[in-house]
Formats: sequence, structure tokens, C-alpha cells
Amino acid sequence: MKPLEKIYWLRLALGITAALICMGYCLATPEAIPTVSQGQDFPVNYSVFLNGVSIAVLFYLLSYYVIKWRFIHKVEKPSKLMTTGIGIYFISWIVFWVLLYTILVSI
Repeated sequence: MKPLEKIYWLRLALGITAALICMGYCLATPEAIPTVSQGQDFPVNYSVFLNGVSIAVLFYLLSYYVIKWRFIHKVEKPSKLMTTGIGIYFISWIVFWVLLYTILVSI
């Protein structure tokens, strides 16, 4: 595989890992899990979303420096290291995080 293809698939795996880390943080924070009494809707807790986004962005930035250290001499444009796989990272993160959070809330 070419180096940019490796980075793309690595970012997919890192997006799933970031979602698992966000869920671990959510489980460690008791006020993040909503409690609902009979006949009421789920309360909206924006801090859970903002904490998750912060963790995902921080994890992406940290992964950039690790990828840069590993692949800087293997690509023709160093700017490609930042942008390759950014879409798949955030899409995989949000899909897995919402899926896992929905399962957690329904239990």
C-alpha cells in the first residue's frame, strides 16, 4: 500500500478508537448519562457533545504529530499528512460515538 492509503485506513481506525475513548469518558462521568422518569423526554446535555468533540479534535491533532513523525519522508507533500483521512476520521468517530451512546442510554 502507498503511504497515503495507510494513513487513510489508520485514520479510520483512530476515529473508532476516539469514539471508544469518548464513551469511556462518558461512562466515567455520571452526569453524562441522562435519567428519565416515566412520560418525559430525554433531557439535552450539551456538555457531553462538547466534551466528545474536544476529545476527538485533540486525538486527531495528536495523531497528526505521530503520523508526521512516521511518514514525513515517505510522501511528496507534507501538507497531505494533515488532510488525508480527515473526513473518514470524523465520520467514523461520529457514527460509532452516536451508536455507542444510543446503546448506553437505552440500557
